[in-house]
Amino acid sequence: MTHDASTKPEIDAPEGPAPADLQITDITVGDGAEALAGSTVNVHYVGVEYDSGEEFDSSWGRGESINFPLAALVRGWQEGIPGMKVGGRRTLVLPPHLAYGPAGGGHPLSGKTLIFVIDLLGVS
Repeated sequence: MTHDASTKPEIDAPEGPAPADLQITDITVGDGAEALAGSTVNVHYVGVEYDSGEEFDSSWGRGESINFPLAALVRGWQEGIPGMKVGGRRTLVLPPHLAYGPAGGGHPLSGKTLIFVIDLLGVS
């Protein structure tokens, strides 16, 4: 599967039970600079709930990428983005303990397994 980095990715509804561990799948391997654990990343992303397939967030919807230190993001991103190279598109499936914690944790997405498709646009 290839992608056009100028278009929002489509996420197909998953089948089967949600995974208990972080799943990392490269859709496209980039050939630019590599993201490291201490990097600040510039990304475009879309996030959907695993069970419902409902989109809950998307930088595409806001019309601009985001720039964040990896250390400030949920643990699944902290573990799933390092090693990714600029120009790549990667799918991360985050179980609740790597996203927003167990159900009742106070965040609307607590207790939910989340799927993100991330385009790495830059690292610093």
